[in-house]
Amino acid sequence: MESRALTKLAIKATLHCLSGCAIGEIIGTVIGSGLNWSNVATEALTVPLAFLFGYSLTMQPLLRSKLGFKPAVRVALAADSLSIVIMEAVDTLIILLIPGALAAGPSTLLFWWSLGLSLIVAFMVAVPVNRHLISKGKGHAVVHHYHHRF
Repeated sequence: MESRALTKLAIKATLHCLSGCAIGEIIGTVIGSGLNWSNVATEALTVPLAFLFGYSLTMQPLLRSKLGFKPAVRVALAADSLSIVIMEAVDTLIILLIPGALAAGPSTLLFWWSLGLSLIVAFMVAVPVNRHLISKGKGHAVVHHYHHRF
């Protein structure tokens, strides 16, 4: 695959993965911060939600294409796990390093600015990893194999 096309595919795959992570992050941080939970409790909610939504977004088209639930789960795990782990690790680290970001609450600019910054940096770190995986026929490349199969 041409270098530019590979990078474009990696960006698209990472944006897809980021969408699910962002949904989980936003829901979790709004709930945790809105209820004045500790940073640890808030992140204990956001991380599983990010995985849940990330995998769910990957599984949707697979299930619509008549791939069974168990195979769709296996494909989603293979396609997105490393990307989500990287994005969640980077995102969580950044959001926790910004003083008062989570405690500021969802009604503040600091909260949203911090969350947005953490997701952007997580995306930038995950793109080269996803590019490498796709170049080896792994990661999100697995999903594309199934999209063209049905």
